[in-house]
Amino acid sequence: MTTEGPDAPHVLLIACGALARELLAINELNGLPNVTIECLPASLHNRPSEIPELVRQRIHRARGIEVGSATTSMMEATDEELFDHETTFGRRGDRYDEILVGYADCGTGGKLAEVCAQERVEMLAGAHCYQFFATEAGFERLQDHELGSFYLTDFLARNFDRLVWQGLGIARHPELLEAYFGNYTRLVYLQQTDDPKALACARDAADRLGLELHTERTGYGDLETAVVEFTRRAVTR
Repeated sequence: MTTEGPDAPHVLLIACGALARELLAINELNGLPNVTIECLPASLHNRPSEIPELVRQRIHRARGIEVGSATTSMMEATDEELFDHETTFGRRGDRYDEILVGYADCGTGGKLAEVCAQERVEMLAGAHCYQFFATEAGFERLQDHELGSFYLTDFLARNFDRLVWQGLGIARHPELLEAYFGNYTRLVYLQQTDDPKALACARDAADRLGLELHTERTGYGDLETAVVEFTRRAVTR
């Protein structure tokens, strides 16, 4: 059995909408056509306590063999859709051989790990997406270099206004800026791709927050390694 063709194991990846474009690119770069990506809304970044139960529901739905064919392509998906809605990429078929949860802890305080253990599915290692994009060693280096770093990825940079400025209420209550960011010293932009729009948004975010901008080119980091290794292992199970 291989990772390509009709006999390849069908893998479901339940992930954060903030990772959708990166996961699609990883699938394309590594030839993983039998991986279906089902994304929960990226807006859960501001409501992480909701993530564990929503992931559990998606696992149960997948195991209930929901049959369908409606999917979304990367070109059709907008940031607005990924931010606010569930989106599916790839083949939604009648069975999944393996399920991978495309979240790290992401602020759930260990609750997501408990759900994954109970449901006997694997999840991404680490505390958050910043760590697996930068890699564990790279993130430790960034943290050790300077305390008080605020992090953005490509998606989060493009959606800074929606996620942070509006999402945290700073637009309506400017006095919250000091309360939220008074102890930060720099904004670290973890750059997955050469996206001029995301870079411009990161610069604007740093200006609005009054922070020094540091750009770190990471590519897909440990996210690519984890997805590819999981899919390769699925072949042998």
